[in-house]
Amino acid sequence: MSDNYLPKRYREYLGLGAEIAATLAIPIALGYIVDLYLESSPWGLLSGAVVGIAFFFFSIFRIAKKLDNNKE
Repeated sequence: MSDNYLPKRYREYLGLGAEIAATLAIPIALGYIVDLYLESSPWGLLSGAVVGIAFFFFSIFRIAKKLDNNKE
């Protein structure tokens, strides 16, 4: 195993974790901001959470497919 292998893998996993966190956090934050401006609490936050969860599952399936293709 080369010395550069582990840092590369760590960067990949860190990138995946950041992508998953952003996939959930950004729509929820936007929903919260919509609630603040429109005074429509909790509907913006709930809508953002639903969109974030949908994006989360899409992202997980995309990552799983990518990892499966890398094994072949």
